[in-house]
Amino acid sequence: MSVMTLVIGESGTGKSTSLRMFNPDEVLLIQAIKKPLPFKSNGWKRLAAGVQGNIYTSDQSPQIINAMQKTTRKIIIVDDFQYTMSNEFMRRVTDKEVGNAAFAKYNEIAKNAWDIFNAASKLPDDVRVYILMHSQTDEFGRTKAKTIGKLLDEKITIEGLFSIVFKTVLRDGQYYFSTKNSGSDTIKTPIGLLDDDLVENDLAAIDSKIVDYYELTTEQ
Repeated sequence: MSVMTLVIGESGTGKSTSLRMFNPDEVLLIQAIKKPLPFKSNGWKRLAAGVQGNIYTSDQSPQIINAMQKTTRKIIIVDDFQYTMSNEFMRRVTDKEVGNAAFAKYNEIAKNAWDIFNAASKLPDDVRVYILMHSQTDEFGRTKAKTIGKLLDEKITIEGLFSIVFKTVLRDGQYYFSTKNSGSDTIKTPIGLLDDDLVENDLAAIDSKIVDYYELTTEQ
């Protein structure tokens, strides 16, 4: 079973920026939407015919699962995961789905997202999977991963599938990860993994701590 980490936060608060210190040779980055990286990205290349890159773009559940299962890289990152759901929803906006068919649409979207989480959790023990998602805050001030429909929230609870959940924090122009639950969010980390309530949003440094904490091998 892989080590799965969820990072949630508002757009522009440093989720993608947190990848900047990774060695791209060790990472498979799956982008749900194609976009430039927010840092100087030497060594980060898109997979293409004849190009041995490490960035793959897809918002389709079967393709994402296939990419995760086929790669030999030990670090897998899915960025902007919420677009695997919202893109499918938008593609089906004009579908003339009514009654049970309209309701089934939300179930199918939720099932596709769950399939990705489930496949990621079944990867080898030394694989680390990082899922980056937008957050949403309800009228009661509770913050969680942004989803579509109620099935993922009421029947599954996305954060419950992860051992580690961070929330991005922007303070005085600096990017951080919150590591401790405030009582109104879904943040959690294993005891002893990180001591500080706020840590620099450097996923490469955190990955090293996870490797040490769980005594994982890092051989490719």
